[in-house]
Amino acid sequence: MMTAKKSLTAAEIQAWLLSNLAETLQVALDQVDTEQPLDTYGLDSTQAMVIVTKAEKMLGFKIAPTLLWHYPTIASLSQRLAEESQELASDVEETFTVKNVAPILDLSAEAVLDPNIRPASGHFVFTSEPKNVFITGGTGFLGAFLIYELLQQTNADIYCLVRGAHPEEGKQKLKKNLQSYGLWNEIFRPRLIPVIGDLSQPLLGISKDTFEMLAANLDSIYHSAATLNYVYPYSALKTPNVLGTQEVLRLACLFKVKPVHYVSSVAVFESPFYAGKIVKEDDNFEHWQGIFLGYSQTKWVAEKLVTIARDRGLPVTIHRPPLIAGDSQTGACNTDDFINLVIKGCIQMGYFPDVDYRLDASPVDYVSKSIVYLSKQEESLGKAFHLQHPAPVPFSDLLAWMDSLGFAIQTIPYQEWQTKLINDISSAENPLYTLRPFLLESWSEEQITIPDLYLQSRRPIINCEATLNALAGSGIACPPMDTQLFMTYSTYLLQNGFLNVA
Repeated sequence: MMTAKKSLTAAEIQAWLLSNLAETLQVALDQVDTEQPLDTYGLDSTQAMVIVTKAEKMLGFKIAPTLLWHYPTIASLSQRLAEESQELASDVEETFTVKNVAPILDLSAEAVLDPNIRPASGHFVFTSEPKNVFITGGTGFLGAFLIYELLQQTNADIYCLVRGAHPEEGKQKLKKNLQSYGLWNEIFRPRLIPVIGDLSQPLLGISKDTFEMLAANLDSIYHSAATLNYVYPYSALKTPNVLGTQEVLRLACLFKVKPVHYVSSVAVFESPFYAGKIVKEDDNFEHWQGIFLGYSQTKWVAEKLVTIARDRGLPVTIHRPPLIAGDSQTGACNTDDFINLVIKGCIQMGYFPDVDYRLDASPVDYVSKSIVYLSKQEESLGKAFHLQHPAPVPFSDLLAWMDSLGFAIQTIPYQEWQTKLINDISSAENPLYTLRPFLLESWSEEQITIPDLYLQSRRPIINCEATLNALAGSGIACPPMDTQLFMTYSTYLLQNGFLNVA
């Protein structure tokens, strides 16, 4: 139970937030502007949770993570928390939670594509050998591997949308990202062309002249960028994820028709309507009621926009990966990934929840190879593909493997695990500490937590038969989730110090 302490003023809270944000971002205090939205500093979900959790301790009451969206600057957030602090100071016996009631959201009403976005008239000629391709999300995990596969499977120059002050900074970011996954080679340099811009701006934050130059010269577009944040509501993620997709479609339709290869997500089927049902690649995804995560909601709306553009005549392919695991050959993965952080936290805690999960993550090299290969086949146009793991295994297989490595692991009932999470995890040294607001937040009328949403009984069965048929003869196969793959992943995580065997 949290008891409110003496009330704090907005100025005191602001000073505290400033110093903590500066420390988290490793910048000087004077580099943080109290009127600047927090997300412009590139805070990820985990860092935001660290600050929220520390603030809860300092203030003595619980903070709904969504407050960070409704009050996005330090100045506005401090003011709101000060009001709360003053209201609560008079009555310390209660347990307090600052809640935000999410407005009722009709996702189908959100799926509206600018009527001006229509494919240019004129004959579209498909080419499997593009000269100039455009990619978004090149500084992300999947983005690095997509760039790598485009460099391997095509001779194209690759124009990469990237944030930065100038092209050289953009190029350094792309290089650094490829290097971090062991993919960089100096011979790539001349073919990687940074385009300074921003997914959340009109025309992707690119000048009108450059946007038009790209529209006239590109041969195809790969749109893999999206802001992934498990805590933010739809309204916070709409601009980059939904409106950003609209701008990509605008680029695709202007002057000459360019096919769009869109990276969606199996999350478009997260509505309870699909629970336990088999979902095939060409099935409609009309049902959105009961999709709770803001991120998943934006993926549903964004894919709807892509299908509207398709119905207007734009050639598109839609790729729906599940959670994406590390490289099956090297084990290289994104260690800030939610799943990796939860596994590390559970190992440190010594307990895993006994839950009916299936490991259906697909290795990133399988996903990236498949997307690029399928994008080069004319018969892929107009289709959707499921890059789901074709043979998922129970979560217990992973636990048995970790047990054999010498990790001391015990599984306990989920409720008991939650109690331990609340009572025993008290420092940010355990990644679960920063993920607590996310793991414990209750959603919907049923008041279920996020881990409940991913139980096997609530999930659709993603069929990928048509995708496997389309990949037949390509030499691309999804590696089995077996001892060899677990060995590759655990070796990587142990060698880079992310995991430690006691």
